[in-house]
Amino acid sequence: GSMRRTSVVVGDRVALVGDVSGTSGALARLVRREERTSVLRRTPDDSDPAERPIVANANILVIVCSVTDPAPRPGLIDRCLVAAYDGGLSPLLCLTKTDLADPASLIELYRPLGFPVLTTRPDSDLDPLLALLTDRVSVFFGHSGVGKSSLVNRLVPAADRAIGEVNAVTGRGRHTSSAAVALLLPQGGTVIDTPGVRSFGLGAVTPNRVLRAFSDIAAAAERCQPGCEHLAPSPDCALDSAVRTGDADAARLASLRRLLAARRTPL
Repeated sequence: GSMRRTSVVVGDRVALVGDVSGTSGALARLVRREERTSVLRRTPDDSDPAERPIVANANILVIVCSVTDPAPRPGLIDRCLVAAYDGGLSPLLCLTKTDLADPASLIELYRPLGFPVLTTRPDSDLDPLLALLTDRVSVFFGHSGVGKSSLVNRLVPAADRAIGEVNAVTGRGRHTSSAAVALLLPQGGTVIDTPGVRSFGLGAVTPNRVLRAFSDIAAAAERCQPGCEHLAPSPDCALDSAVRTGDADAARLASLRRLLAARRTPL
């Protein structure tokens, strides 16, 4: 009974009692959900503080974005970054279709934030991406048309078959509500695909959860007045004086402010 009100999502670690052999007809009961090390959430929209965890305990959020066709939307990437930093995941930006357009301006836009940006094309070697994903739990997010599904299928050659099996096993429409499917990488590690998740609502995100991901800037933020949102340059925000004294990087602060502003920008 006590677990019924505790939602369990893809990636959760749980304790089971009963017959855990997994054979047909075996029954086991969830008795405990372990503490989560990270959680990717969505809210129904930006005015709604009700959070729905969709993936637990992942290390990396892989944001898949095409450089053209469809055109990239930096505002959407920024929102994905906020969801990652807020949930305790490390972001990785994977730019696709780089055979069709130059990714340089996008790479430059995200350089100050200091996370990996990889480029792929249909014939490219995926080893640099695999090196970052091996033995980790990564979540793939991307809008339709950007090439996320084909990327997942190249990384996990059995993915097509595996997705069908997972859906059959989960039954009761569970896979449609959580909209996330876990696939094992041949080299070790797990890729979690999010086929039904179209956006992350950021209604419950606080600036401080995002700031914590920027240890260099977070230290200066402690000198701000309580309630400072750090959103705009102001004489009262300690982040601006940290830039003036050389304790914080101006481009990095500008990038962080762009992310914080993205929380308030509807899709």
